[in-house]
Amino acid sequence: MLKALALTMVATGMLTSQISIAADKTQLNISSPWEIASYEPSVSGFAFYRLGVMETLVDATVEGVLEPGLATAWEMSDDGLSWRFSLRNGVSFHDGSPLTAQIAAAALQRAFANPGMLKKAPISAIEADQDDVVISLDRPFAALPALLTHNTTVIAAPAAINEDGAHIAAIGTGPFAVDTFTPPQSLDVKRFEDYWGDKAQLEKVSYLAAGRAETRALLAESGDADLVFSLDPSGYARLTGIDSVETRAVPIPRVVALKLNAGHSFLEDPRARNALSLAIDRIGIATAITRFPEATASQLFPPALDQWHSKELQPLKQDIEAAKALLAELGWVAGDDGILSRNDERFSLLLRTFPDRPELPLIAAALQAQWREIGVELNISVSSYSEIPAGHKDGSLHVALYARNYGLTPDPIGTVLQDFGPGGGDWGAMNWENTEVAQALQAIAATDDQAKRDADIATVVKTLQAELPLIPIVWYQHTVSVAKGLQGYVVDPLERKYRLNNISWSAE
Repeated sequence: MLKALALTMVATGMLTSQISIAADKTQLNISSPWEIASYEPSVSGFAFYRLGVMETLVDATVEGVLEPGLATAWEMSDDGLSWRFSLRNGVSFHDGSPLTAQIAAAALQRAFANPGMLKKAPISAIEADQDDVVISLDRPFAALPALLTHNTTVIAAPAAINEDGAHIAAIGTGPFAVDTFTPPQSLDVKRFEDYWGDKAQLEKVSYLAAGRAETRALLAESGDADLVFSLDPSGYARLTGIDSVETRAVPIPRVVALKLNAGHSFLEDPRARNALSLAIDRIGIATAITRFPEATASQLFPPALDQWHSKELQPLKQDIEAAKALLAELGWVAGDDGILSRNDERFSLLLRTFPDRPELPLIAAALQAQWREIGVELNISVSSYSEIPAGHKDGSLHVALYARNYGLTPDPIGTVLQDFGPGGGDWGAMNWENTEVAQALQAIAATDDQAKRDADIATVVKTLQAELPLIPIVWYQHTVSVAKGLQGYVVDPLERKYRLNNISWSAE
C-alpha cells in the first residue's frame, strides 16, 4: 500500500520533502531501477541473490576474497581437470526440503545449459558424488570457484522447477524467503527462521523497481525507500542536503562504454573505431553529466580493477583533427551538410541505450553532438535494455551505450571471457575476435598465479585499447542513498548482494 501510494504521489506531483514516514524497525524498503522479469535465474537471479533469497556454492567478501557459501570447501585435482565442492551439512530450502549434492549438481547443470557466466567455462560434466559436487573440465580452469559466486549459479529447490525444467518459483536457502512477487516491479521477502547461518535482524524487506531516477530520488527524500540505488546527478546533489538520508558514491569496476558492431561495414576497420573514440570529449562528459571528473576513462578497465588497469597505456583522448584524418584514409568525404559519405552511403549509425541508468541518455546526446563534429550522423533510440542483447543476437545492432561491470565475479576473467572470448557476448564484443586475445584469456583462466597472469593480461589490455571493440567513456560511480538510522549497510563494490542479514535499524 505504501509503495502504491508513493508512486501515485510521484505521478501526480504530490510527493514533497515534507512527507515523513516513520521507519518500521523490522522492515527495510529498497528501490532500484532494475525490474525482476521472472523466476529464471539466468534472467533475474541478480534480484533473488541480492535480496538473500537464493545462494551459491561459493561466496565472496566485499573485498572480493572467496569464502564458503553452500560449499564449505573446494579443491582442484592434481591435473587441473576437475573440481570437488563439499556441501554444507544441515541446509534446508525454504519449503523445508534438504539441500543435497544431487540437487546442487542439477541446478548447476541448468545454469550451464542457459545463458550465464558458466557458459565460458570448459565444463564437460557436473555430477554428484555423495555429499560433494564434482565438476569435470576439458582443460584446467582455475577461475571456476570465482564463476560459482555469480548469481546465475544460484541453487533452487526441486519444487521451484516444473517438469520442463522451467523455474516457476524462487525457493532458495537464503536468510530471506519470498513472500509476494509481482513481476516485474516488486518483490517482498520475509525472514527465514530456519536459516543455516546468522539470522537476519530484519523481518521483512520490500523491493520496488522504479525506472525513473526522479522517482527513486523522491522515494528516498520522502522516506518511502530506505536504500535507493543509481541516482542521477541532480537527485544525488539534492539528497546530499537532506538531513534524513546519507548519500554515498563509490567507484566500482563498472565502466560506461560503447559497444560497436565490428562486422558493420562502417565499423569493421579499427581506424574507424579509433576515429569515433578520438571524437569523444570524455572530460566534458565526466564533468558536466556524471559530475565525477576523476572518473574520466583513459582505458577500459578502471583503477578499481588494479590487476587489469594498466599504467603503461597511452590514455584515450580527444583529437578531432586526428579523427577526421583517419576517416579520410578510409575514403569518407564530407557532404554539403557536413555528414560523411562513401560509395553513396551516409555515415549514419543508430545508437541504442536505456533510461534505467539515468546518465546514459544524456551521454548519448553528447555523443551525438560530438560525432557530428567529425561528420558522423548518430541517431538515438532510448528503450528497454533488452534491445541491446536482442540486437546483438539478430545482428541489427550498430552501436550500444551501457554500463558494464567487470567485477560481477571476484575474478574479472569470468566477465572478460564472456565479453572478449570466442564469439563475444551480448554485453561485450560483437563480430570481433582476436586470436592472441583468445589464447591469452585461456592462459589467464587456467591459473590463479598472478605473476603468470600478468603478461597475458597486458596482451589483452593493449589489444583492446588498440582495436576498441568497446569504447570506454567514463568509469562508474555507484550512487546510493541510505536512510539515517540504518546500520550495517556496506556498499558492495562488486554489486553482488545487499548483505541484508547484516542490516538493522538503530534503537533510537
